[in-house]
Amino acid sequence: MSTNTAQTTAGTARKATKSANRSSAGRSELKTALVFIAPALLGFLVFYLYPTLRGFYFSLTQYNLLGSPKFIGIDNFVKLGKDPLFWNALGVTIEYVLLNIGFQTVIALLLAVLMQRLTQSTLLRGALLLPWLISNVIAAMLWFWLLDYQIGLVNQAMEWMGLGKIAFFADEFWAIPTIAFVNVWRHMGYTALLIYAGMQTIPKYVYEAASIDGSSEWNSFWRMTLPLLRPVLAMILVITVTGSFQVFDTVAVTTRGGPVNVTRVIQYYIVQKAFGEGQFGYASAISVVLFVILAVMAAAQLRLLRAGESDLA
Repeated sequence: MSTNTAQTTAGTARKATKSANRSSAGRSELKTALVFIAPALLGFLVFYLYPTLRGFYFSLTQYNLLGSPKFIGIDNFVKLGKDPLFWNALGVTIEYVLLNIGFQTVIALLLAVLMQRLTQSTLLRGALLLPWLISNVIAAMLWFWLLDYQIGLVNQAMEWMGLGKIAFFADEFWAIPTIAFVNVWRHMGYTALLIYAGMQTIPKYVYEAASIDGSSEWNSFWRMTLPLLRPVLAMILVITVTGSFQVFDTVAVTTRGGPVNVTRVIQYYIVQKAFGEGQFGYASAISVVLFVILAVMAAAQLRLLRAGESDLA
């Protein structure tokens, strides 16, 4: 009887020792993780969370750099609802987003399929990524010169072919599509590589089984590739849509909101109100509205596209 009691006591002691060791190891790993996380967490708190909270506060004030913030409640949001330039900026931004995301996603998907089916060249993948490595300002200036009405190579070539010149950045019809084209050109290679990486996760046996069943390449693409890419496409759409709503530098370098406000996107309007007119409270209110729009759109995209699910599971 005493022997059994001693064995039980010894077993309990061993379990307690193991539990204590695991707890000690867990605390040690937590401390190590916190050390590595600390720089990024500090950067997030200082450069993201604090400015966001301060922006929410400024949206409820009347404020410029020459005085102290004066709390006015929701007056900025009431004024914003009656501001025709705000609604124009929002409409222009939505038009740009639809053009940019529509063409960028389709072209990137086509490029990814071509890379998957025709070539595995690392050199080609690098070439596709080159425009994305160029800064937005440089890319905008490059196309601003190439599409110039008087001396641009594109208009010179069109005139040589007997076609009329087009004032791409100065024409009310062509301005937003041209800006969208510039950003499609810059980002489509990077988006294509993200889609291509997602395609590498699809097992080859899926296509082999479809081929045995007599499925054509076209049917396999629509019935297998696209559904299996849904989580990747959802992530890409959230990133690209969010980024497209924040377009600014291309507009600032080329059209500066003109002609006649047809390219005054919402980010440009925010900067104009804050730094051009000194209305930091009103600009903060517009920023808050944009933040809410992007948050709602991101949540809706993730839910509708079922980003957290995979048909491979």
